Amino acid sequence: MFARMEPCPISPRLAAFAVAAGAALVLGGALAFQHIGGLAPCVLCYWQRYPYWAAIPLALAAALAAPRSPRAAAVLFGLAAAFLLADAGIAAFHVGVEQKWWQGTAECGGTRPASGSLEELRARLLAAPIVRCDEPAWSLFGISMAGYNFLAALALAALAAWGTGKFAKEGA
Repeated sequence: MFARMEPCPISPRLAAFAVAAGAALVLGGALAFQHIGGLAPCVLCYWQRYPYWAAIPLALAAALAAPRSPRAAAVLFGLAAAFLLADAGIAAFHVGVEQKWWQGTAECGGTRPASGSLEELRARLLAAPIVRCDEPAWSLFGISMAGYNFLAALALAALAAWGTGKFAKEGA
């Protein structure tokens, strides 16, 4: 009556490599939009990149540690999952700012002062583009880059959490 389900064909080690690759693709896409597409990121856009820089080496380290120490792999992959979940939170906050559900941070819409003389500071401020956090630079089907980042980070965090559980079972 009920079909027997086959075990999942994806190993937690493969999931770790997939999370690292997926995170690198998201980060690479953001950098391509900035440097090739000419879209200047706001401060919240930058904040959304930092967790990826941490998750990529953690996921790779988990994949490489797995054959010798599934427990270490579980810890490393769990940390990657936590960073990706934090990124999803930052992205959700950014979407809320774009949708005018709440205000952004004090840095949204402005630039940080740099050191130097008053004239140098004035020249930098006048030359710097103002990138507002509450105006999406790009969207597709009504979803902004922050919205797509939210979905990507959430999916990668879920895969990393699943892999963490599998590594933990292997190490038990």
